[in-house]
Parts: sequence; C-alpha cells; structure tokens
Amino acid sequence: MIKKISLIALTLSLTTSCVSKKIYTELEDKYANLKREHRALSDENDELLKSKNTLQNDLDKLQAAYDEAVKERDQLQNDLAASKANLDNLKASYEALEKNSSAAIAENSKKNRELLAQLEAKEQALAAENARLENLKKELESRSKRVAELESVIASKDAAMTKLKDAISKALTNFEGKGLTVEQRDGKVYVSMENKLLFQSGSWSVGSEGRQAVNQLGSVLAENPDIAILIEGHTDNVPYKGNAQLSGNWDLSTKRATAIVNILRDNKDINPENLTAAGRGEYAPVASNDTPEGRAKNRRIEVILTPKLDEISKLLNEI
Repeated sequence: MIKKISLIALTLSLTTSCVSKKIYTELEDKYANLKREHRALSDENDELLKSKNTLQNDLDKLQAAYDEAVKERDQLQNDLAASKANLDNLKASYEALEKNSSAAIAENSKKNRELLAQLEAKEQALAAENARLENLKKELESRSKRVAELESVIASKDAAMTKLKDAISKALTNFEGKGLTVEQRDGKVYVSMENKLLFQSGSWSVGSEGRQAVNQLGSVLAENPDIAILIEGHTDNVPYKGNAQLSGNWDLSTKRATAIVNILRDNKDINPENLTAAGRGEYAPVASNDTPEGRAKNRRIEVILTPKLDEISKLLNEI
C-alpha cells in the first residue's frame, strides 16, 4: 500500500497537470485506512495495559480471599482447642461424679456425646476449610505466575525500546542541536526532526543533510525488525500557498511523511510492512504557533517506533 502511495506521489510531482479528483480521493481513503490501522495499534496497546490491570485486580482479590480463609482457619483451630479443653474438663468431672451419682454420670455421658459430636463437626469443617484454602493458594500461585510472566514480557519490551532509543541517539549524535530530538515515553520511542533539517520551505524534497540523518536512522531500524515504524508529517498553522497541486498543509505534511518513508525503503533490510506514512497537518502542535520559534518546532517529522505486541497478546490469550 505504501509503495502505491509513493508511486502516486512521484507521478504527481512529475506532472504539471492538476490531480484528478478520483486519484485524490483514493489517496485520502488510503490515508484514512493507515490512520485507522495506527489507531487500532494504539487501542490494542491500551487494551493490553487494561488487561494487565484487570489481572492485578483479580490477584489482589485472591490474596484478600486467601487472607480471609487463613483467618477463618485460625478461628476454627482456636474453637477446636477450646472444645478439647472443655472435653478434658468434662472427663475430669465425669471421673469425680462417677463415685457419687449414677444420674450425674448419665448426664455427663450425654454431654460428652454431644461434645464429641460437636468436636467431630468442627474437625470436618476445619478439613473442608483447609482444602478450600489449598485450592485458593494454588489458584493464587498460578495467577501470580501469569502476572509475573506478563510483567516480565512488558519489562523486556521496555528494555528493548530503551536500548533502541540509546542506539538511535548514538547514531544521530552529529545532528544534535539541529532540530533533532530522541525521547522515550509510554513504551514508545519518538524521533522528532524539525523541517529545517529536512526540507526547504514549502517543499517535500529532502535535503542532503536530512537524507543523511534519515539514512543513519534507517541503519538502526534495519537491525530491529520487530518494531512498527510510523512517520508523521506536521506543519504550523500558516496556510500553505505553494505548489498548486497541493490542497494545503495536510497534503504537504502527508507528502513530507511519504518522502521519509521512501528514503527508509531504500534500505533493503527494513521490511516495508513495518512502515506507515501519515500527515497530521497543523493539528498536533508541540508549541504555540504565535511565535516564529513555536512555528518552527511545529514544522517537523515525527518517527514513532512501537514494539510489536504479538507475544503479549499470546500470553493474554493463554490466561
């Protein structure tokens, strides 16, 4: 799909005639599909975090049930000890009364039988509670193991993204202070390149220095085949009045994102299926558009790197 969009963009840039409405509509539809795929990935990531929270809540409930069962068992054990003490007292009384009164002996015998029946019932209840407690303990251990596995996978993904961020920062050291930043947040790595590093004003043709930066970024991405790569184009809010073939800032941001994708596709070690180009126009600013400095920050390309979540999804399905 990205290859088709790239071919269309190349055709548009080589012809002087206006883009037909049919082709433009197709481009819009393809962009909308890409945007939905990106949103689906974000929703899937949110759902996985929600599932983790749900498992943690279940684990907490099991822990509470386990603690309550321990409390009930301890109470039963105390009751059993008290019953045994009462039995010992009654036996002593029985022995004392045996010499004096057959009636008293008969009464004590009745009480002994009742006490023994109560004692047997408490022992049975204690055995049943111990069995329930053991089942709760096994379930708690099983849930704890699955949560630990999930946390381990998530931690591994975070560590891999941290390693990727460090590798990108090292590869792009020469471009520090030239409108390039690399940061990690929410489990993703964001590489932001201001347009002054990549494009001339109103153009979507990448300059030599910008191409060098993108190629160096691509050399790192080629070594990480399990990373989804979203390239977003952004503009300021100044209306675009350049090439008549473009409808405005949104179209310009899309072409700039596609230009970066085309450079990354030149690296044969990068899987094109991992690449997505999207234009966001002026609608996701990072600074105020009221100053030249703010507008310069808003004119940028953002490369958003997201780990693939197949392993976590499989673990959640097994749970």
